Formats: sequence, structure tokens, C-alpha cells
Amino acid sequence: MTDLATRVAPPRAPLLRRAVPALLGYAAVRALGLAVLAAWSAARGKSAYTLLTARWDSLWYSRVAELGYGYEVRLPNGDVHSNLAFFPLLPWLERLLHAVAPLSYADAGFVVSLLASLAAATGVYAVAEHVYGSRVGVCAVLLWAVLPVGVVQSMAYSESLFTALAAWSLYAVLTGRWVSAGVLAALAGLTRPVGAAVVAAVWVAAVVSFGRERGAEHAPGAHSHERTTAPTPGASPSSRAPSRTPDAPPASRITSAASDASAAGASSYAPGASSAAYAPVWRRALAMALAPLGAAGYVLWVGHRTGKGPLGYLDVQAGWRNGFDGGYAFARFVADKFTSFPSALAGLGLIAGVALLIWLYVTGIRRHQPVELLVYTGVVLALALCASSYFGSKPRLLLPAFPVLLPLACALARLRTPRSALVTAGLASAAAVYGAFWLNGSGPP
Repeated sequence: MTDLATRVAPPRAPLLRRAVPALLGYAAVRALGLAVLAAWSAARGKSAYTLLTARWDSLWYSRVAELGYGYEVRLPNGDVHSNLAFFPLLPWLERLLHAVAPLSYADAGFVVSLLASLAAATGVYAVAEHVYGSRVGVCAVLLWAVLPVGVVQSMAYSESLFTALAAWSLYAVLTGRWVSAGVLAALAGLTRPVGAAVVAAVWVAAVVSFGRERGAEHAPGAHSHERTTAPTPGASPSSRAPSRTPDAPPASRITSAASDASAAGASSYAPGASSAAYAPVWRRALAMALAPLGAAGYVLWVGHRTGKGPLGYLDVQAGWRNGFDGGYAFARFVADKFTSFPSALAGLGLIAGVALLIWLYVTGIRRHQPVELLVYTGVVLALALCASSYFGSKPRLLLPAFPVLLPLACALARLRTPRSALVTAGLASAAAVYGAFWLNGSGPP
């Protein structure tokens, strides 16, 4: 009889093919949101396309794409809004697309955002599937799509582009593609200031892998064990099972465990089923060297351009009244809501929202999410919640923190398909209505 422990399962379909159900669901949610936005805007005599491509930050990005850096607005109160606050990757892509296609800069920004949102959805699926299985992967993508401010994913903003680069960098770390992870982290650093979260994830994952590798080498009996089950490139630093390269088929016991977890909507990470990676030391070191180049390069360039050295970018952000105060300004903003009864309800809602985010993050820790996801999510949450920036922008600043949705995705995956579809449809409808109301009102700054 064939030994079940050594039987090899058939190779799985390519990742993009496995992600098709998630992408179809994502496209349906986004199409619903855009349809409701178009109808709502038409009823108010506004252009939905203008709301998506030619307001707020979209105008700043398209101006950088067309005219470059150097534009600023001086406000009566003395604040200086400089376009140096906007990182360059999105404007570069807008300029490139404008040069090769008959599109305006605003049109190019919309196309980049559209394509980036699909890439981001695929990356979210890839990460969630790798950790919890395909069913949770689909649910994670749908939950990311139905966020109340999910309409930003269709705007000529940088959130979708950043999330795509961040998700694929994290997936590259999880699967041992260290050089790719470093390159993608560098590109994420050229997209938004929160690129520091991706850099931190790559660095911490690499350092942890060094520590685990060193510990394994000095463990009693390690040398004799290495002769039979030595890790190979593409194997997990935390794996206790025989290792494999990311593209090789796993042993059936691993495949069966992953399939069972996927079908049940597994709620905890199984390290033995991971293919995240030991790799040659130089690959991990190169990833650590590459990861910060994007963010550091732009910040240093801004400092040189302004003549204020390495801290010049902080002065640019201060002109927008952006900074990091540990959450003091946000706490005061919430406290001010309790000065009258109607606004007190909004204050309670804000407190409940922050409490939910913290609970979901702690749940991820308790369920042993991979360290790279925890580090990334923690930095994104800290920068979004503890910054003194305009408070209306905080919901969209949280969009890249997709791993925080994984506990909810696990719960949704455990439901029967008809019930999970009903829940998703209800959330998608609510998000579509809220997105249309939001963009036709104050909207994201």
C-alpha cells in the first residue's frame, strides 16, 4: 500500500486561477458601488466620475504627474500645502500611461487605480489563502471590498496601489521570495508614508528567520536531523514539516490539513503548512537592504530640495498639520463629540470602531498570525490612529490594514454558503449607499 505520509497530491491550479471567484465577487461589489454612486450623483446634479478622479488628493496627484513637484498653496492661517507631501509612484504611473495612451492625467489615475485595486484584491486573496485556505481567502477579499469607505478603492488615490504592493510583498515574504519582497517594499515606500509598515514587516520577518535558523543549528541533534529533513529554499522558518519550494506540491498530510482548515474556515495559523522561507542569507540580507530604499530615497530627496536635510519631509507634512502625537489629538477629537447629545452618538461610534480594530488585532495575535502580518498591521494601525492628521481621512488610511479582517473572514467562511452570500450582499449594499452619500458630502480629503 502507498504510504499516506509520503503520497504526493496533484499540483494545484495557478494562483490567479484559484483567485477567480474572489476577483469576480470583488468586481461585483465594486460595480454595485459605482452604479449607486452614479445614480446618487446624477440625482444631485453631480458627476460621479469627477468625484472619483478630480477632487481632493486626486487633483494633487494629477498636478504632480503633469507639472512635477514645486507647487504649493499658502493659506490665510499661514499653513503651506506643498505637493511634496505626495509620494511619487502614482504620479509617475499616471504620466507613463498618459504618454502611451490617449488619456488625460485624471483618466490615467482612474485606470491605474482600477488595475491596482484588482491587483490588491488578488494579493489579499493570496495572503489569506496561504495562511488560512481558499475559502477564507475569498471571504477576506469580499470583506475588504465591502468596507464602508471601500469606494476609495475606485478613486484616483494611492490606497489601492499601496495595498497591492504591500499585499504582494507580504505574500513574497510568506513564500520565501525575499528579493521580490524587498523590491515590492521599496515600491510601496514610494507610494505612501505608511510604506514604513511594509519595510518593518520585511525586516522583522528576516530577523526572526535568522534567529530561528541559528536556534535550529544549535539545537541538540540538529546536525543529524538536517541530513534527512534539512530546510530548502522556500521552506518555512517555523515549519516542523519537511520543507518544499513554493511551487512544489506538498505532502498529502499537509494538503489535507490545509484543505480541512479551508473548508472549516480555520481560525488559527498552522505553521507546519507554511511555505514561508529559509533562504540563503544573502537573499534575506538583500531584501532588508532593498526594502527601505523607496521611502528613504524620497524623504532624503525632499530634504535636499527644501534645504532642510533629513527632517525636511516632516516640515512639509507639518504644513498640512500632519504629525504623530501618539493619538492625543484624535482622543481630544473624540472627547469633543460628547459635548452635545447628537454628536455623542458619533463619539460612541468612534470608540466602538477603535475598540473593534484593537480586538481584531489582538485576536490575530492570539491565533498566531505570521509575524510579518502582525508587524505590518500594527504599524498601519498605529500610524493611522495616532497621527494628528485630518480626522475625516482616518477611515481611508486604514484601508491597507487588510490583515485585521482575517478573523472576520474566518468567521464568515464558517457559515454555509447561502448565509455567507446573504451577509456579504447586505454589507455590499450598505457600503454602496454609504460610499455614494460620503463622496457626495464631505468625502475623503
